[in-house]
Amino acid sequence: MFEKCSVQETCLKLKSNEQQGLTEGEALRRLQANGRNEMKSARKKTALESFFEQLNDPLIYVLMAAAGVSVFLKEYSDAVIIGVVILVNAFVGMLQEGKARKALEALKKLTSPRAVVIRDGGKREIAAAELVVGDLVCLEAGCQVPADMRLTESSNLKIEEAALTGESLPMEKAAGFIANRGGEVPLGDRLNMAYMSTIVTYGRGEGLVTAVGMDTEIGRIAAMITNEKEEMTPLQKRLGELGKLLSLLSLGLCVALFGIAVLQKRNIMEMLLTAISLAVAAVPEGLPAVVTICLALSVTKMVKVNTIVRRLPSVETLGAVSVVCSDKTGTLTQNRMTVEKCWCGTQGESEHFLQGMVLCNDASLAGGNRIGDPTELALLDFGASFGMEKEVLEQKLPRCGELSFDSDRKMMTTCHKTVTGEKISYTKGAPDEVLKKCTHLQLGQEIVPIRDSDRRRILRAVEEMSAEALRTLAVAMKQKVSGPMEEQLVFLGMVGMKDPARPEAAESVATFKEAGVTTVMITGDHVDTAFAIGKQLGIVKRIEQCLTGEDMQKMREEEFLQKLDTARVFARVSPAQKVQIVKGFQSKGQIVAMTGDGVNDAPSLKAADIGIAMGMTGTDVAKQAADMILVDDNFATIEKAIEEGRGVYENIRKSVIFLLSSNLGEIMTMFVAVCCGLASPLKSSHILWINLITDSLPALALGIDKNDGKSLMKHPPRRAGESLFARGGLACTCFYGVLIAIISLAAFLLLPAMLLQANELPITLENLAQVLKQEAVLAKAQTYSFTVLGMTQLFHAVGMRDMHKSFFRTNHFSNKLMIVACVIGFSLQFAVTEVPFLIQAFGTAPLSGREWMYLTGLAACPLVAHECIALLQKD
Repeated sequence: MFEKCSVQETCLKLKSNEQQGLTEGEALRRLQANGRNEMKSARKKTALESFFEQLNDPLIYVLMAAAGVSVFLKEYSDAVIIGVVILVNAFVGMLQEGKARKALEALKKLTSPRAVVIRDGGKREIAAAELVVGDLVCLEAGCQVPADMRLTESSNLKIEEAALTGESLPMEKAAGFIANRGGEVPLGDRLNMAYMSTIVTYGRGEGLVTAVGMDTEIGRIAAMITNEKEEMTPLQKRLGELGKLLSLLSLGLCVALFGIAVLQKRNIMEMLLTAISLAVAAVPEGLPAVVTICLALSVTKMVKVNTIVRRLPSVETLGAVSVVCSDKTGTLTQNRMTVEKCWCGTQGESEHFLQGMVLCNDASLAGGNRIGDPTELALLDFGASFGMEKEVLEQKLPRCGELSFDSDRKMMTTCHKTVTGEKISYTKGAPDEVLKKCTHLQLGQEIVPIRDSDRRRILRAVEEMSAEALRTLAVAMKQKVSGPMEEQLVFLGMVGMKDPARPEAAESVATFKEAGVTTVMITGDHVDTAFAIGKQLGIVKRIEQCLTGEDMQKMREEEFLQKLDTARVFARVSPAQKVQIVKGFQSKGQIVAMTGDGVNDAPSLKAADIGIAMGMTGTDVAKQAADMILVDDNFATIEKAIEEGRGVYENIRKSVIFLLSSNLGEIMTMFVAVCCGLASPLKSSHILWINLITDSLPALALGIDKNDGKSLMKHPPRRAGESLFARGGLACTCFYGVLIAIISLAAFLLLPAMLLQANELPITLENLAQVLKQEAVLAKAQTYSFTVLGMTQLFHAVGMRDMHKSFFRTNHFSNKLMIVACVIGFSLQFAVTEVPFLIQAFGTAPLSGREWMYLTGLAACPLVAHECIALLQKD
């Protein structure tokens, strides 16, 4: 709003004075009425609130119900085991809270602690938090802008706004500028405004405070971070849906069992206990812990590829990413202006040309500290590459006069004393303006009068550099002068500079394209600069694929969403528009990753499915808002992270299919037996033992299995709504579930059938039910079923490592945890039938060597089935 007002209009609106500022009394009144110039803190959740939030999950509800009924039936050991599972998952979830609060704390650290104000006509220094709207603030090079303000004075004022706007170069400010009154003006084009937390790099100025605290531009970003809802990851959504499905299944099974109990006139309490066993069987108790541990282990692996993960599910989300929205400055580019091209009239750079760039320069590289304007630092780097060090040159040619840069002349001039006592003047500035002041041209070692053809050649070179989005600066000189001169100069040459693309970024963009991932560049820079970098990296081919923030403002929502199908570069966009772009892609069913390093990126980092901040150049705000941080700021590292993410998802998917096929086998074993009027083949303690102990270790081993990363990156990302059971997952779950049920029931009925056969009685359901009423026979039959089911899961897990490859062609030593899991699993299953106190706890019966032999053969059936499937697929 104030960018469209003159200084006088601003004074009237703010009821202030451009020379005297506010009175102390008025400032105090406004401070009391409107509050301090600070960021508001988000309300912190209590530990209890965070804990209860973690319990709001369908899977947890089923477990709670099972624990409650277990207590009612005095099955306390079952209740304790289920309770421990619930508590562990809740405490792990609590550790992942507080992103919005941390982001706001980082924003507070960015705000300037002190400010120089003019009140009652006199200067004084106060705490920045005490500033009020209408205060007259003084700015000078090196200071941080303490609040949003309308400039009233500016003298060569340049402000670095990259963290807020994404603009890679400091913006030259002009207090006299008044923006066009039609439409909203992008932040980067408000030349008469200065914003909180930006840095003054050059010159000085004064301004009237127009907004403080949460009303500032950075305050609005803080509000956007606070208000942005935490998006669930695709895996969380799938597991949530699975939890609801299993909850309904458990409820349905319990109702069905009670119906059967009434029809069969069975003991209601006995059937209630069986119902609890079935409910427990329907829920893979180890799944939440297995998923959490798999993600945590993958986080450790990610550290090795320079990636710090702040939120566990983010690793898996990477595997589904279909769009990478990347900030340009500091992410795709190096955030360091560099001389790319040089024009000197002839081959090679002259000594005067290099000296002019280094000496007519206010930046410094002394002591390894880079201080000053990025373009001037680029010139010092260029000079240093030819052995021209500013500190050494200034000792030989000390500065004895200068004409500072201003926006009217578009040049600066310095005068230096030579060893002979004469003075030489160097001028640096916009090529077209410097050329107007030149009468001669240096060609090699000669200085010749400049011709019209020379001027045309120079201007043509300027146009060529500008077409490549290079920023051009010319250097000229005047020898034997009395002071700094800007007339009758000798044109020495010019350079073209830009913030160069990271060399590895183009390769990563190409890899993403092959992997079906679209790269989109978002920047606060001008569209020409953005297009040039985008074209160089292979992100765009045509200028029509570029969209500006101004274009976005004029579009209707439907038109904007349609444009997203082709737009690949977004230039001159605000923080709010970055969020709009991210949400636009999300509304089209895309999984979006957003990379960035500035304050202006924080809201979009948080809105994205996965936010990725730069570790070296990134602000604290960006890091706290992000889900993960790239330690080396290398765009190519995202490629490795996505590859790891795809591998993690595949492993978790294998674990889920393994666990659920095992659980399906348990459910079918129990349900079929009860429907047939038989005793329960398994106790609830048996099911908990298998689900938490025998199943969990192999599932964890599957979760950290090694995958072929190159193969994974040759396929497009999975769809946003893809089920865990897609691509043959459901068929695999059902097949192995049915197979495990058949094997378990066969083991359960083996002993009763043998007894009936020994007594020459027909094998009928009625006779089997009668035999199983004998306590010793039932205990032995349940032990058979329990033992076979436990071992079956282990053989099944070995086959699940690769559903398409033979057991004999798999490198088993590449997953040592699977070997350990199988050894421990078989050992524990042996112990539970042979160790006296475990026999008593689980109600099992000891087994002979012969029994172990034929039960092991029966349990190996899933591995035999796996080999048959692998053989058929090979053919």
